[in-house]
Amino acid sequence: MRNQPVLVFDGDCGFCSTAVRLADRRLRPGCQTVPWQFADLEDLGVTATRAEHEVLWVTPGGLVYGGAQAVAKALLSAHGGWTLVGALLMLPPMRWAAHGVYRLIANQRHRMPGGTAACALSKR
Repeated sequence: MRNQPVLVFDGDCGFCSTAVRLADRRLRPGCQTVPWQFADLEDLGVTATRAEHEVLWVTPGGLVYGGAQAVAKALLSAHGGWTLVGALLMLPPMRWAAHGVYRLIANQRHRMPGGTAACALSKR
């Protein structure tokens, strides 16, 4: 069993990789970060399809949060005032707004700074 949460992200996406590296350096979240391409997804209890679709936060107990909620969980585990931001993102109506913003960014990440054609999500 893991003793800390795992943040699973798309390692092929330059935007995602840059965002996670920045968060690791600046926010210092209390988690392990791993690209889904190198993660033991079965052990984490997630599918490749879901990992391709959104960032995931997997608790040591196996609960999985995706998208904006995963970002909120990472912020809750960070140092400083970021925990307050994470807490706000968990509450309606901020949770709903965060979901919309997350989907907008995720769907356009290939156009974001650091993004490449590999970042484009396939339409399912």
